[in-house]
Amino acid sequence: MKNLWLDIGNTRLKYWITEHDQTIDYLAELHLQSPADLLLGLLKYLKKQHIEHIGISSVLDAQNNTQIAKTLQQLNCPIVFAQVEQECAGLRCGYDVPSQLGIDRWLQMLAIAEPQKNYCIVGCGTALTIDLVENMQHLGGYILPNLYLQRDALIQNTKGIKIPDSAFQILTPGENTIDCVHHGILLGLVSSVEKVMQHKPHQQLILTGGDATLFAQHLFNFNPTIVPDLLLKGLKSYIDSTT
Repeated sequence: MKNLWLDIGNTRLKYWITEHDQTIDYLAELHLQSPADLLLGLLKYLKKQHIEHIGISSVLDAQNNTQIAKTLQQLNCPIVFAQVEQECAGLRCGYDVPSQLGIDRWLQMLAIAEPQKNYCIVGCGTALTIDLVENMQHLGGYILPNLYLQRDALIQNTKGIKIPDSAFQILTPGENTIDCVHHGILLGLVSSVEKVMQHKPHQQLILTGGDATLFAQHLFNFNPTIVPDLLLKGLKSYIDSTT
């Protein structure tokens, strides 16, 4: 049985095709604010895969999601959009209004939460998200601009500065303005996670997202676990619990 799993963010679309719980294809592309058009271009290939079920995590609005569903209906199989609920598979949402919680954060928690265990789940993506879960209860969390959003905000009016790719690797004091900016941003985000971990020292630190490896290097004292494709695992859990 082949399944198609979609993670549709504000700027990027990711898909996985799985067969017997094994990933056999993966793609991540910018969708340029038009994910339905990107999917339309992929339809010929997807039809050849004989997809039997589609699960979707989308942070987009209802209009975009309707267009996405309309496009994918050409694959002639069931389509399920994951939604944040007050409770799912035993995990209880910590928001007063569950629909205001990002579906990506909800699925990441759903993927990892277990009874009698405490977690700090850090998503190192477009935003740095921190969510706390104790014994299947979401306690809320934090959202911070990521490394690159903070850098762009600081240097957007500065011309003629080349930004080295390795600038975010270390935390030592910078010896020029560019290093001070980069090291300072990284220090601020690492310190935020450290503060949360120190406040609740018995929780397990879970890192996911594109910059997880970078943050793990600076949070080694907390023995972090990097879990790639955590959202995919959560999306599978959601589908299993609601179908």
